[in-house]
Amino acid sequence: MVEIKNKPVRILLQAFNYGLFMALIWYFASAPSVRILAEDEAMITIAFAHAGQLREPCRRLSQQELDELAPNMRKLEDCPRERSPVTIEARLDGEPFYSASLPPPGLFGDGGVDVFHSAKVPAGTHHLSLKMNDSVRFEGFNYSLERAVRVDPAQILLVSFQLERGFVLKDGLE
Repeated sequence: MVEIKNKPVRILLQAFNYGLFMALIWYFASAPSVRILAEDEAMITIAFAHAGQLREPCRRLSQQELDELAPNMRKLEDCPRERSPVTIEARLDGEPFYSASLPPPGLFGDGGVDVFHSAKVPAGTHHLSLKMNDSVRFEGFNYSLERAVRVDPAQILLVSFQLERGFVLKDGLE
């Protein structure tokens, strides 16, 4: 490697290198424009975490079963750990845009599932239909939402889920 003995030349070359490096960072931070959505597009995003209901109901132990257990292991109910899969179906204007049956993760199938899906849609008014089943003991869908929604260009409509309220829509304009 060439060693430069003249200190002012070395400082000048370092300043040039730092300036070039900063110019590249500035350019890539501000100049290239990235457009994720077209002028007339919006996005609907479904994002939430939810644990399905228990596959089997809890069972009350008899006195004989309690007596057979060690004193520190006695509890009134025996609840299995395994949870039901979460099945979700989403339609926009009658056309499906997301459908999945998500098995519970975990060694014993006792974890909650994470749902995430984004779809680009034309801006305007649409009919949104969301259905979810989180119990193998329930036929059909036990949570649903049907609503007319309006999405503006470049807007992201977020669909989340809360156990007490069901599906919740957040338009980012609140």
